Amino acid sequence: MQNKPHNTSIASTSTQFAELGNGQSLAKPQSPDQLRHYLQFSDFSRDEYEYLFGRAAWLKERFKRYETWHPLHDRTLAMIFEKHSTRTRLSFEAGVHQLGGHAVYMNTRDTQLGRGEPIEDAAQVISRMTDIIMIRTFEQETIERFAANSRVPVINGLTNQYHPCQVLADIFTFVEACGPIQGKTVAWVGDANNMAYTWIQAAEKLDFQVRFSAPDGYQLDRSRLQPSAFNHLVVCADPKDACKGADLVSTDVWTSMGFEAENATRMAAFKHWMVNEQLMALARPDALFMHCLPAHRGEEVSAGVIDGPQSVVWEEAENRLHVQKALMEFLLCGRL
Repeated sequence: MQNKPHNTSIASTSTQFAELGNGQSLAKPQSPDQLRHYLQFSDFSRDEYEYLFGRAAWLKERFKRYETWHPLHDRTLAMIFEKHSTRTRLSFEAGVHQLGGHAVYMNTRDTQLGRGEPIEDAAQVISRMTDIIMIRTFEQETIERFAANSRVPVINGLTNQYHPCQVLADIFTFVEACGPIQGKTVAWVGDANNMAYTWIQAAEKLDFQVRFSAPDGYQLDRSRLQPSAFNHLVVCADPKDACKGADLVSTDVWTSMGFEAENATRMAAFKHWMVNEQLMALARPDALFMHCLPAHRGEEVSAGVIDGPQSVVWEEAENRLHVQKALMEFLLCGRL
């Protein structure tokens, strides 16, 4: 017996395209005024996120049933990496393949981008040969400049400033397990990094609260936040205050890529910000724990938490695949 679809309206609509989607691309030519990119979480509306969550559930269900769905037949994804990756590369490469397309892996060390070719020139060339582009790089400015010169959709696979695909997967994981995130409380315990800023954008877009806690010297840069962000943000000096009554507790490594020289200083500064059993006990009994991985047990999280019953880190990691499939489909095909 087949499981009941997560969203019957999406399932019934997509069934109309099933035969077509398995032999012919559903991607639509896009004029410059129709072109959409995904560079920050704030790029989409709440309604579009509701669609993506429902669509991701539908695609995940088909994946689990080994049912073929190829709306991106004969389409090509260029994946450009300046930073190392496991989950981002695997989820995008497997995802576009499962949608009927192909992926081309490009590393800046092995291309002209690594030898000084202007970003604007590279964007013009790569976007004329492919249908969609994912970039994992250091500076947000790099991806913004690339997108401004691209003829096809560009997706932020990670920058130092934002990580929208990860938070998209995290929220989908929460919705799967607990229902809508609206009105809920997310505790962020750790560095003011790309994940923290993306969670803050998500809270404003989807109407939930973020409680942020980090040691002195690693606080949020308030100049990067819109005044309206503080309607959904509480800064807590003590991580215990952030976790009290939270519906979700999340953290990340204390030393992100590019900050390795600060590792010893960060280890000392963050020593009281480990998410351990005592902190999780302050959250709601049914609270979830998330971590975008890779994790360092005994540093930002205890083994008892990340490997414990409230942890959904493996579901969270898998869901990168499903939400990014929904994202690529949406950017190239629109709503189906």
